[in-house]
Amino acid sequence: MDATCTEAEADLIWEKIRTEVAQQVEREPILASFLHATILNHNSLEAALSFHLANKLDNAVAPALLIREVIDEALKADPSIGHAARADLNAIYLRDSACQSLHEPFLYFKGFHTLQVHRVAHWLWKQQRRSLAMFLQHRVSVVFSVDIHPAARLGEGILLDHATGIVIGETAVVENNVSIMQSVTLGGTGKETGDRHPKIRHGVLIGAGSKVLGNIDIGECAQIASGSVVLKSVPAKVLVAGVPAKVVGAATCAEPAMSMDQCALSQVQK
Repeated sequence: MDATCTEAEADLIWEKIRTEVAQQVEREPILASFLHATILNHNSLEAALSFHLANKLDNAVAPALLIREVIDEALKADPSIGHAARADLNAIYLRDSACQSLHEPFLYFKGFHTLQVHRVAHWLWKQQRRSLAMFLQHRVSVVFSVDIHPAARLGEGILLDHATGIVIGETAVVENNVSIMQSVTLGGTGKETGDRHPKIRHGVLIGAGSKVLGNIDIGECAQIASGSVVLKSVPAKVLVAGVPAKVVGAATCAEPAMSMDQCALSQVQK
């Protein structure tokens, strides 16, 4: 999908969101003003996104109008942010069995909202506007209970499922098409400086409550069972589990992030 295509007629994901929301207006008239304000009054996904995120982050000393200006600036300066938002929406729709339409994550899923604000904060960080980037990080932490350092490098097609309690440190890298469940930490060991956080490669699934600590590499399409504490690098295409985590078998499918298989460990034990 062309990231520069922001007109509704050239953007299939945005067009589908608008169609879905128009149907919801008919089905649930009490939400009509909300749905018009957040979706139907806007001519692009980017415009709707900046409006919606700004209102989520609104506060007495930095109102939504000012926050929206910052988000709009980032979206216009870096079209890849809008492209990544579309990839994230598609990822959620394909992987999350609780998601029945594209407008649901756009409007209601804080994992999606967190990712998009992070991308704006990361853009600000690269522009050396670090105080403003940290302000956005702080607001996300307060509003969504997710803490992602603005310097962390995240790809696209990412699912933060439920998202509550996720922490991602300053030098962490999360590549494309990764799924991360709630209460996951991608942190340091507390003893290192510099490059000290995990590198999560393409296709990885990290189960709920897992802690991945240190400058270690989680190989492509690896699978981390829920509740694991990972202290060493993990090869590609394996399943690790335990405290500390150990390899307990092969990953249960070619791309765990897509399967979202939370019962992988029980299958290995059989």
